[in-house]
This record gives sequence, C-alpha cells and structure tokens, in this order.
Amino acid sequence: MATSSTDIPLSAPAAREPDRGESVVSTAAGTFPRGEVKPLSAMPYGVGARVVAVEGDESVSRRLMEMGVVPGAPICLIKAAPLGDPLEVRVRGYHLALRRSEAQTILVAADDQ
Repeated sequence: MATSSTDIPLSAPAAREPDRGESVVSTAAGTFPRGEVKPLSAMPYGVGARVVAVEGDESVSRRLMEMGVVPGAPICLIKAAPLGDPLEVRVRGYHLALRRSEAQTILVAADDQ
C-alpha cells in the first residue's frame, strides 16, 4: 500500500532527545535545566540560581525583598533542617533561614555560570 505525504502517522512520536546546545545542571539531587523557572524549595542543594520573582502575600514578599531577595539576585539553597524546615539559603553572600512556605513563593532559574 502506497502512502502519501498527507497520511497521518499512527505511531507515537519518539521521545525528545536533549538538544546539544541545551544546558542542564546535574547534581546528586537531580537535574535543573537552565532557564526553567522553579520555586526555590524545589531547587537542588548547591546549585547557583537567580531570583526571577517573589510572589505570595504582600507583607511576606515585601519583607523578603527588604532582605535582598529581589529579581536578579544570586541565590543558592545550602541545606535544610533535619525535619525539612527551615531551609538555609545564601543570598548575595550572606546566609538566611527561610520557612519552606516562604521559599515556595520565590521563583528561581538556574544561573548561567
């Protein structure tokens, strides 16, 4: 049976291979594709990132921004307390403890460096 260019393939498309130019940060905790925006609480430990936005309650976001968590600021998740809350992060060279709920309002993207 001959096929024409207007036939629709019945098979599922092949899985997408990563583009050779696509950057991915790989750590023991998983991968973090550059340019992908995630909450700070979902970022792997030790990966450098930049703040994209601070969302959530106005009073909490304003307080975080007063402490230097502003769009474009370098940020890194250092470690979590034994029960997972609070989180220790490094922002602009100083260490800061944040509740996990506060870290979920901070959107970050992997740093290009």
